[in-house]
Amino acid sequence: MSQWQEYNLEEKITKILSDVPDYAPDHHLGRPFLTAYQIAIEFAHRYPEDFARLGFPVGGIGIGQRSSLAQYLAKRLSDGIKARRITHIEGGFLSNQHLNDIYFDNDGESIRSSLTGTQFTLSMFRLRDA
Repeated sequence: MSQWQEYNLEEKITKILSDVPDYAPDHHLGRPFLTAYQIAIEFAHRYPEDFARLGFPVGGIGIGQRSSLAQYLAKRLSDGIKARRITHIEGGFLSNQHLNDIYFDNDGESIRSSLTGTQFTLSMFRLRDA
């Protein structure tokens, strides 16, 4: 059994995406996107035991390893969307064009994206509107 299945990650990510606090249901642009970093941070807050057992750091520049929870979640979500196994979540990218830096707040700890200033874009995900 994969970690994805063992920790029921799709269901937990779905819950995180459904609980985005600034969602305005009547707005014509639909739900807000969360970056993989934001999903990873929220996952670590909501599911600290699962986060510890998965063994990935949240992510960001200077973590000292190539694998992070943000990277893992983005890859698994992207793969599932591409294979049409995940149909209720859609993905997108935030371009690095004119983007100098981006930081995420993890309970007072600033996490700096390792992707800004590179050829890689930031993955973003949201629930599809019904």
